[in-house]
Amino acid sequence: MATLNPKELVSLLNIIEEDVVEKNTLENLCSRLHQSFSKSDHFKVGTALVTLLQQPDLLPKASQRLAVITFLYDMYKADHVSTNPFAPVFIHLLNPGEGFDPGELRFGCQLPRLVPAERQFLTQLVAGQGKDFMKKCPANISSADPTTVPQVDLTGVQLALAERQSELPHTARATVSGIISDPELPQDPASAHAGAAQRRTIEELLVGPEPPGMKTLRPEFMRLAPPLFLREDEMIWQDPVDFSHITYEYDHSLLEHEEDGTEAKKLTQRACKSTLTLGDQQRLLSELERSSDPLVVSGLGLTPAKLPDLVENNPMIAIEILLKLMQEGSSQITEYFSVLVNMEMSLHSMEVVNRLTTAVELPTEFVHLYISNCISTCETIKDKYMQNRLVRLVCVFLQSLIRNKIINVQELFIEVQAFCIEFSRIREAAALFRLLKQLDSGELVDPAKGSPPSLLK
Repeated sequence: MATLNPKELVSLLNIIEEDVVEKNTLENLCSRLHQSFSKSDHFKVGTALVTLLQQPDLLPKASQRLAVITFLYDMYKADHVSTNPFAPVFIHLLNPGEGFDPGELRFGCQLPRLVPAERQFLTQLVAGQGKDFMKKCPANISSADPTTVPQVDLTGVQLALAERQSELPHTARATVSGIISDPELPQDPASAHAGAAQRRTIEELLVGPEPPGMKTLRPEFMRLAPPLFLREDEMIWQDPVDFSHITYEYDHSLLEHEEDGTEAKKLTQRACKSTLTLGDQQRLLSELERSSDPLVVSGLGLTPAKLPDLVENNPMIAIEILLKLMQEGSSQITEYFSVLVNMEMSLHSMEVVNRLTTAVELPTEFVHLYISNCISTCETIKDKYMQNRLVRLVCVFLQSLIRNKIINVQELFIEVQAFCIEFSRIREAAALFRLLKQLDSGELVDPAKGSPPSLLK
């Protein structure tokens, strides 16, 4: 439960200070309260006020107690009184228990007994007819003649409150405060040091992570253990008392095989989410090369759906894993190729395809489809800067494939030529167009392998 901090408690105590309460009307006091505390603070303010209201030595003056009761109502006056969380306080004040004599010394937390004039005021307040009283000082209300105020029927309000309280569990309704006041005060409440002592006591009761003023006592809900169902022919389990003679044997080789590839799996999962450091990349590649299990790559937790993230974050790792999967003869390699072909075109995806084409022989339809997707992406992108950048990358990529004899340019001649003509303003596209013309005319029969092995360089 949220409690007041020391600064908020000082503000509250300044408002209900005896001199302040005596000199101001209830309307002015409520206005000061709303200026000091927001609506979200009302419940913890009200909880602190109820705690003070239950301690007559902390609120010695009747005018202070009347101001506190008014605050409990005024903070929730916009709602029906039955929804006020402190409505039970009003019921107890209007209908005090008959088990105590007014002059009898009582222990524990008890709400004060109101004089007839104060009870009449609270009745008018709960009924929503206390507007005129708000313009008076608390002391004047306490000393007024209650017979001059018309009676108000609170039967409907009391029924609504009783119905709302009946919804609470019995243990909550039986809860009492955990504070017991000392009937023998160490000093006269009217002495010079009484005010400072009261403030210290209030601060100790209400401030802190678990203040004593917020603690309550409630009946313990007993949960009895169910009886055992015993049969005559049932075997009874008996625990040995002395366990010292029992020894345990542990198979230390139990998890040896499961630990193989554990670090590689963790690094692979991280590689799909962020860029690995150079040291982590080398460690993962070493794990893949060192493993004697030919199917270790299949246990890394990589799926075709995660491949685009791996390609964008760690393209070199993606290349090695795809090569391993091809060597293993994985049944999912076609799915990986399909995802790679259809993922968003980028420098890293082209680098992966470029490296794969130089390392192994990829299916021709896969390479052709990837080239077509790259060309289509360049033609449909709207951002001119990004379009020029991607066109340059595609042209360098195509020149690399042609010079390394990865593709037969005649099979894509028309599509690539149209692409070069469309973007002829770009130097790399013009260079690719000249290369196509030289190959088509026979001027360049065997193109030199002059392109760099990596597009990232």
